[in-house]
Amino acid sequence: MLRLAERGVSSIVTYNSRQDEAAKVVEAVRAAGANAVALQLDVSRSESFDSFVAVVGEALATLGANRFDYLVNNAGTSSTATLANGTGEEIDALFAVHFKAPYLLTQKLLPLMNDGGRIVNISSGLARFSLPGRTIYGPIKAAVETLTRYMALELGPRGITVNVVAPGAIATDFSGGATRDNPEINKAIASQTALERVGGPEEVGPVIAALLSDDFRWVNGQRIEVSGGFRL
Repeated sequence: MLRLAERGVSSIVTYNSRQDEAAKVVEAVRAAGANAVALQLDVSRSESFDSFVAVVGEALATLGANRFDYLVNNAGTSSTATLANGTGEEIDALFAVHFKAPYLLTQKLLPLMNDGGRIVNISSGLARFSLPGRTIYGPIKAAVETLTRYMALELGPRGITVNVVAPGAIATDFSGGATRDNPEINKAIASQTALERVGGPEEVGPVIAALLSDDFRWVNGQRIEVSGGFRL
């Protein structure tokens, strides 16, 4: 988002419960030279999407626009379920956030999106390789990658590109911060990575920003893994 702000692109950022953190992002975007608005959104509640789209329209007006160019579907939750202990409830919960939400939210936001725009969905390296305890999460992310190709096909006539970014294990608070905070996990991931270290969020954001630029206008329906070469 900061890379976009440096290009003068204003943003609408969403948050589930951490309004304080969203406010920090808004301030950082403004400091980088653009404007931003933070809106609350729980993507697990698809019944709220119609009212959210109405609020997006109001937010666009405050930013001096009535339509937008870029959409990044990046909300996510983690899971360590195995085939032995996974439950139907957990499958439903992950499906709602990782697949149903980008499908339905994109559908409802399309009337506000400019032709020639860009959409980026977020997958995971776990859609390519397999690790223990990701028996629900990995396959659902693989479904997101297939959805991305279908979106690209259907939105092609409007000149809208749709691509998917698949991060590897990144040192953030995702999955309870395990990759960032657990030295053993960090070392194990680094040992299987061609660049011999774990990546940071600052290495994922620029890839997304690049896909949202005109430089990548002819890249469509593609999967880009950002993992430093994990398990090559």
